[in-house]
Amino acid sequence: MNLAQLIRILDIPSQIAADFSSHNLTEPITSIHYNSKETAPGGLFVAVKGFESDGHDFIAEAVQNGASVIVAQKPVTIHVPVIVVENTRKALATIAAEFFGHSANSLQLVGITGTSGKTTVTYLLENILLAAGFRCGVIGTINYRFAKKVYPNPVTTPESLDLQHILAKMRDDDVSHVIMEVSSHALDLHRVDQCEFDVGVFTNLTQDHLDYHQNMENYWDCKKRLFNNHLKPFTKNKIKARAVINCDNNYGLNLFNELRCPKFSTGIVENAAIRAIRPQISQTGIRVNIETPMGSMKVTSPLVGAHNLENLLSAIGAAVAMGISLDVIKKGIEGLRGVPGRLESVLNNKNRYVYVDYAHKPDALSNVLNTLRPLLSGRLICVMGCGGDRDKTKRSIMGEIAGRLADLIIITSDNPRNEPSEEIIAQIAVGVRKSPLYNFTAEEVSSGFNQKGFVIEPDRKKAIYLAIAASDPFDTVLIAGKGHENYQILGTKTVPFDDVVEAKSALESERAN
Repeated sequence: MNLAQLIRILDIPSQIAADFSSHNLTEPITSIHYNSKETAPGGLFVAVKGFESDGHDFIAEAVQNGASVIVAQKPVTIHVPVIVVENTRKALATIAAEFFGHSANSLQLVGITGTSGKTTVTYLLENILLAAGFRCGVIGTINYRFAKKVYPNPVTTPESLDLQHILAKMRDDDVSHVIMEVSSHALDLHRVDQCEFDVGVFTNLTQDHLDYHQNMENYWDCKKRLFNNHLKPFTKNKIKARAVINCDNNYGLNLFNELRCPKFSTGIVENAAIRAIRPQISQTGIRVNIETPMGSMKVTSPLVGAHNLENLLSAIGAAVAMGISLDVIKKGIEGLRGVPGRLESVLNNKNRYVYVDYAHKPDALSNVLNTLRPLLSGRLICVMGCGGDRDKTKRSIMGEIAGRLADLIIITSDNPRNEPSEEIIAQIAVGVRKSPLYNFTAEEVSSGFNQKGFVIEPDRKKAIYLAIAASDPFDTVLIAGKGHENYQILGTKTVPFDDVVEAKSALESERAN
C-alpha cells in the first residue's frame, strides 16, 4: 500500500487528493497503527478517539516514531501528509482490510451476538466444526485460537486493525471457518466493518453495558446491526440460512419476524426450526431430543442448566445452517466436556459442589442461580460482586437476585478498577437487603450458618475461603463474576487472581483441617 492507493481506498475527492501532489505518492506504507507508541518508521497512524484518550493528541508522537502518513478526523499541521476523514474508526477498518488482503473474504465467518451465551456457543460450534474435519478458528472473550495455538484476547471483539491481522494469520494457516463473538461495542465502533458473515447467531438480550449505550433501545439497535449490516448476500451454496435466532425470548422473536433473509428459529417453542423436545436437565448435564429441518437426534451434554440448553440449540442451529450432518453435530456436542469459567466445576473430596462462573450481569446471575436451585441437595452459597467503572444500575439488581435465590450471599470485590470497593459493595447490599436476610459478620459465618443471610468481605480471596469454610457437605458454592479471568483490576493495576485456583486452595485448606 502507498499514499496513492490510500487516497483511492478512502475515496478522497480529486480536488482534495491534488493537495498531496507534492508528496511521494508511491512510497510504501509498511505498517498500520492506532497506538502512537507502537508506530514504526514508514507506518500509517490512524488517530482514533478512545474512551480515555484521543489519538489526535498523540499524532506528534506517532510522527516522531516514524509515521509517514496520518489519518485524522480534523486538520492537523504537521510535515507529513494528513488525510482528513469523517470517521477514523470506519477508515481504520477499511485500511486494515485492504492492507491484509481482505482475508475475511477467504473464510467462512460465523458471528455470535447477544448478552449471554456467546462464549459457550463458540466452544460448542468449534467442537462441531472440528468433528466435521474443518480447520477452525475462534475469536472470543476468553482468547483467540486456531491450529492448536492460543492467544490472549483483551476484549471480546478486537479493534478492526487487530481483527483483520488475526483473520489474515488464520487465512495464512489454512483455517477455513472462523467463529467470532461479536459484541455491541464492536458493532457500534466499526470493529467488524469489512467483515461479511455467512451465518449470524442471536442468543438473547438483557440489561448490560448501559454505561456505554445509555438505554436498552440503543443496545438493541447495536446488536441488530450484525444481521442488518453484516450478513453476506444469500446465494445458492451449502449455507441453508443466514440467521439463527433464539426465539425463546421476546427480542429474538421480534428480530426473527423482522428479518427477511433465510433464517432458522431455535427454542422450545412449538414452531421452532431447531426445537428441544422433552429436555432432561440435571446436575450431570442435559439429555434432549432435537428436531431440525434435517431430521431428529438425541443429544447428551455435560453442560448444566436451561441456559445451556439454549446455547446447545444455537450451536446446533448454526451447524445445520452450514449443512453439517446430524451425526457430526451430535459427535461435536457430546465431545465438549466443559467451558472455562462457565459453571466450571471445582473438584473436591468433601462432598461440596463448587462452581466458578462468569455471571457478572443480572440475567446471567439469575440464570445460574436458578439453574442450581432445583438441583440442590444442601444449601446455596453465592460469592459475588460487581465491576467498577461499569454500569452502576445493575448492582442493586444483582444484589436483589442473589438475596432472593441464595441461602448465604458473600458480597466482595470484582475488578473495582478506579471505584472504591466499599461504594460498589454498598450499592449491591441495597438490593440484597430487599430480602429478609440476617447480616452476618465474617466471624459469625466462618464456622457455619443456621439461617439465610449475607456477609460483606471486600477481600475476594478471604470471601472465597469464607464461603468454603461456611459450607457443609452437599452444599453448593457459586463463585460468580470473574469466571475464566486470572486477574483482578485494582485501580490502574492488574494483579494475578484466579477464582478456580483460590477455590482449590480453599478446599485444600479445609481438607487439611
